[in-house]
Amino acid sequence: MLTREQELLLAHRIAGGEREAFTALMRRHNRRLYRLARATLRDEAEAEDALQEAYLSAYRGIDRFRGESTLATWLSRMVLNECLGRLRKHARRQSVLPMVASDGMEDAPSDARNGPEGALMRIQIRTLLERRLDALPRGFRTVFVLRSVEELSVEETAACLGIPEATVRSRHFRARSLLRESLAHDIDAAGRDVFDFGGARCDRIVAGVDARLDD
Repeated sequence: MLTREQELLLAHRIAGGEREAFTALMRRHNRRLYRLARATLRDEAEAEDALQEAYLSAYRGIDRFRGESTLATWLSRMVLNECLGRLRKHARRQSVLPMVASDGMEDAPSDARNGPEGALMRIQIRTLLERRLDALPRGFRTVFVLRSVEELSVEETAACLGIPEATVRSRHFRARSLLRESLAHDIDAAGRDVFDFGGARCDRIVAGVDARLDD
């Protein structure tokens, strides 16, 4: 992590036109900022576009960075402002016309976690988690992503989002509770279909038995 003096020097270099320094800055923060945009907008393409626009704004305004917060926090607020602006614009149009971590894999056999089947299972779990996370209120989504996915501290998350630390704690607790409830419902529903016995399997078994009866 850079010190305040190092961040100010980096900002000064970028303001002076050092594109390589800005490229390094983007690569350092890309993952966290993309996840923040994705959690806010619930759309991958829109999140990428918003992140690019936020970076452009940051590049043009980097001379205003005074080191009162970290560059990560400063950039996070840029991204949030861009995302919230897009949401407001979409809302106006509507009114005129409106990862997780793969914890579910821990109990799977080691050979199931590796290879194509394991990769497919991880994709399915991640997709399910992303879908359930998208269903949460925006305030819960952003807190959950920063705390549980990016593993920021309560203090860092509060600084990025500009909300009290107590709000971060309560939203994170509530987000985790809601996710557990929705995922438990999915598991219960899936349990009713486990070892599915469709018509094709029925026909195959009956045909196999019929063929052996003629032996």
